[in-house]
Amino acid sequence: MSSFLVFVRRHWQLLLGLALGVLLPLVFVADLTEDIFRDGGFPWDQGLLEWYRAHRTPGLTALARAMAEIGGVRILPVLTLGLALLLALRHTRPQGLFLVSSVLGATLLNVAAKAAFHRARPDTLGAVLTEPGFSFPSGHAMANTAFAAALVLIFWPTRWRWPVTVAALLWAVGICASRNYLGVHYPTDVLVGFLSSVAWVAGLYAVMSRRWPSLRRAQGVDTLPARVR
Repeated sequence: MSSFLVFVRRHWQLLLGLALGVLLPLVFVADLTEDIFRDGGFPWDQGLLEWYRAHRTPGLTALARAMAEIGGVRILPVLTLGLALLLALRHTRPQGLFLVSSVLGATLLNVAAKAAFHRARPDTLGAVLTEPGFSFPSGHAMANTAFAAALVLIFWPTRWRWPVTVAALLWAVGICASRNYLGVHYPTDVLVGFLSSVAWVAGLYAVMSRRWPSLRRAQGVDTLPARVR
């Protein structure tokens, strides 16, 4: 952890530039589309929400609720820290730090973006549940996409690259779709959240791998799934 703090102190300007590089385009887009956001989003925003609403079933609703709980603030941080600890125990501490930094950074970017945009959530009368806070971009989409993207990059040098990639992509896309299904976010909220997190994690990987080249190697990580079993 001390080496990570040293890394942050030495590279805080680069990390801040990366964060601003993700955040500023969102501000620019939101400024251009302010009137559209105020009126409830793009036409396809409302159309997709209506489509999801028309195809709700008890089973799908239960699944979406479960995904919202697992990917929310009570469980995802525990999963992230647990996997980071497991990586550290396998002598792959940089990978663990990268995973935590990816999710934490995406979460902080989401807080800053919501504070800047103040976009109201969709009509609560059509939502399965009610959630506090602003709508743009989706916090669930950003945190879970960051979690998934970080795992893909961690396991990419290993023989587990494709199973992890497929599972991570399905999870990230499933979380994004579930937010629209539940009616708590517009499609643009989750789309922008997804793309922003991918950009953040890719940039963070490029920065951190300069300090820890082992991030690009499979040593320790390659045997992790076997050890877990």
